[in-house]
Amino acid sequence: MNNETDSMETLRRDAQTAVRALRQRVSRLDDDAIDLILRDARSHYAWTDKPVSDELLHTLFDITIAGPTSMNTCPARFLFVRSAEAKARLAKSVKPANLPKMMGAPVTAIIAWDPDYWQRLDFLFPHDDRKPMFAGNTEYAHDAAYRNSTLQGGYFMIAARAMGLDVGAMSGFSNAIVDEEFFAESGWKSNFLCNIGYADETALFQKLPRFAFDDICEIL
Repeated sequence: MNNETDSMETLRRDAQTAVRALRQRVSRLDDDAIDLILRDARSHYAWTDKPVSDELLHTLFDITIAGPTSMNTCPARFLFVRSAEAKARLAKSVKPANLPKMMGAPVTAIIAWDPDYWQRLDFLFPHDDRKPMFAGNTEYAHDAAYRNSTLQGGYFMIAARAMGLDVGAMSGFSNAIVDEEFFAESGWKSNFLCNIGYADETALFQKLPRFAFDDICEIL
């Protein structure tokens, strides 16, 4: 084998060893952890004034970006809106009912995606050239970007909860206004907004119903 093949084989073995070691350390999350991130987690609408530091945002990103995407495309892009000036710009896009939620949050993340994400596949997927799958195939590239950036947005919310933050995702805004206001130069496209911070639970109401397994699941 040549040096490049030897290196790839070493990387594969190291990755397999790391996963086995992780499974030996932690076989599953305990029920309290699952409750925190999903089962008893809530979407929040009001916020305390406790700040969210740059360090927390960096950690949140580092956890989020580790989540899987198809062909490791990682199309999501994240803009953290925190300053009063940036909040005022974002407010132009938000529906009136959602404005207090956004303005009161310490940080609002714009979960976006980069239409040119596939141009980075030489870095993200170096062992095989997948760029031809996307070049000139606008519909395929768009579908993959939207699907996987949404998936990354889900990772973002779960990661934030795992870190002790609260979240409140929002779709009640104008994507066109956000894109014009914040992404005119980069060409990024907004997907959804997500308020993050430390919630004021007094704004919560009862948790809404969910389907039972037999309502929407089948095992074939």
